[in-house]
Amino acid sequence: MRIWASIGCFFTIRHGSLGESQPETTEPVKRIESFGSWRKPPTIARAANLAASVVLGSFAVMSGLTIRRVGAALGAEVTGIDLDQATDDDVVAIRAALLEHLVLFFPDQALTLDGHVALGRKFGELEVHPNLPRPDDDHPEVVELKASHGGIADEWHSDVTFLPNPSVMSILHMVESPDIGGDTMWANQYLAYETLSAPMREMLDSLHVIHNASPHGKPEMMAMHPLVRIHPETGRRSLLANEHFSKRIVELSHTESESLLKMLWDWSVREELCVRHSWTPGTVAMWDNRCTQHAVVADFVGERIIQRVTVLGDSPEGAPPRWDAHSVDQLSATTVHDKILHQYFRQHPDALTRG
Repeated sequence: MRIWASIGCFFTIRHGSLGESQPETTEPVKRIESFGSWRKPPTIARAANLAASVVLGSFAVMSGLTIRRVGAALGAEVTGIDLDQATDDDVVAIRAALLEHLVLFFPDQALTLDGHVALGRKFGELEVHPNLPRPDDDHPEVVELKASHGGIADEWHSDVTFLPNPSVMSILHMVESPDIGGDTMWANQYLAYETLSAPMREMLDSLHVIHNASPHGKPEMMAMHPLVRIHPETGRRSLLANEHFSKRIVELSHTESESLLKMLWDWSVREELCVRHSWTPGTVAMWDNRCTQHAVVADFVGERIIQRVTVLGDSPEGAPPRWDAHSVDQLSATTVHDKILHQYFRQHPDALTRG
């Protein structure tokens, strides 16, 4: 079994059983170096029993799918699959493609609510969002956002970073889209980190940020995460700070935190880090929430309805802490800006423990 890579940005992953010989080729082999499940990676024995498998450090195989890159920084379109009928083989291959491309687009799908939930469960346990609306009471795992009801997520964000375990991945179904506009943009947070200078990366590696759900009217919902997280499957580092939920760098003063966060928000969504997708009804998008941000372009007139499920996440891990949380030596008018620090550490006094 091999992957034949074609010239340009198209490649097709061909399929054959593990014991089946394949014709020799002089074309380059496309290798996927790392792979794993969000929850429990498939064993080699299990992979050997599947018609599709991923072998660490070697190659991936998947039946009948064509993957076309759509952006230099991230993003690919996947065809040749009916997600309503996705098999375990397909899920294995989609996971591998997602680790490589970060966001995948599947056009011409026809997911029902039941099918959407069933698809999401193939990737892990699904979240019931604590704040956003749902289409009905029978599908609590599905979030539904309607533009006519204010459901336009037009600030850059990663999903639910105000929770201790933000979601691993999201699966969005575009139910209704405007004829023009209403695109979504994603930004590669690996590259956001890797294109910083070495001194800046060294400082950021050990900082922490408090995120809260104030955009949802619930500022008491908060969590602290490393500013730079290490992806549990790829080992790459990425920025974990977004303008929607990230409120305060713990180790810095209010003024320092405000200035640095603003710089990082702008830096992390530069055009060269992004892919922009124009929707058609029936398209499904999947993205890795651990290394991307996304935002809607609010330039449209008319209805726009999306339905989304998210896979429950893990606790973001980063480098060990190097500094204590910022403290105020004397009370003054400026200490009001430290309120979020005091609130968080009253609830979690041992949250920032240095080794």
